[in-house]
Amino acid sequence: MVLLEQHTEDGGKSHCGGFLLNEDFVMTAAHCQAKSYTALLGVHNVRDSNGIQRISVKDTFPHKDYNETELINDIMILKLSSKAHFNNNVSHIALADRDDGSLPKLCSVSGWGRNDRNSKYMSLKLMEVNVTLTDNELCRGKKIYCSEGEAGPGEGDSGGPLVCEDGKAYGVVSSSHKTNPDGPYVYSYTKIPKNTDWVKQIIKNNGKF
Repeated sequence: MVLLEQHTEDGGKSHCGGFLLNEDFVMTAAHCQAKSYTALLGVHNVRDSNGIQRISVKDTFPHKDYNETELINDIMILKLSSKAHFNNNVSHIALADRDDGSLPKLCSVSGWGRNDRNSKYMSLKLMEVNVTLTDNELCRGKKIYCSEGEAGPGEGDSGGPLVCEDGKAYGVVSSSHKTNPDGPYVYSYTKIPKNTDWVKQIIKNNGKF
C-alpha cells in the first residue's frame, strides 16, 4: 500500500491511496490529480515515521481515455523518481489479468480514508474492509466493479487496490454514490483486467531511467 500525498498549486495537501506495481511504478486513480506527489511507502500508522520511504513522483500517466465527468477509465500510473526498496512492509501487488465475466469473490479494500462520513480527518491507521461485489447493468455498462452497503471505501481511499481471494488486485477504488437518497451507497472500482495491455505498455515504454 502506498499513501499518496498530493500537493496542490496553493501549497495545500490531500491524500489518495495507491499500490506498487514494481519498484518503479505506483497505480492509483486518475481523479487523484495534483501538481506534484510524494509516495509514502511502508506506512501503517501515519504518525509513526519509522522505516517509511518518502519518494517523489517523477512522471504521471493517466489513462488516455479517462473521462473526468463519468469517471470512466479512472486509473493512473505514477513513475517514482527513485526505486522503492522492498522489505517486509513494502512489496508489490500482482495484477489480475483474467476477466471471464465472472465476479471475483471475497474482496477487500484498504486505505487511510475517513472511516466515518461525518469526520473531516483521515484515519491515522491503515484500515481494511471486506466488500462483496454486485452485478448490475450500470456497472457492466461502465466496465467497472461495484459493491454496495454501509461498509466500503471512504473519502481518501481513492486509488487503493480492490484485492480478492487470490491476493491479486482486480480494481482501483474510484468513487461512491447513492442511486437514490434512501438507497445504499454504491462503490465503484476501475477494472484492472480490462487495462492490463495499457499497463504493460506504459511500464515497457517508461521503464528505463
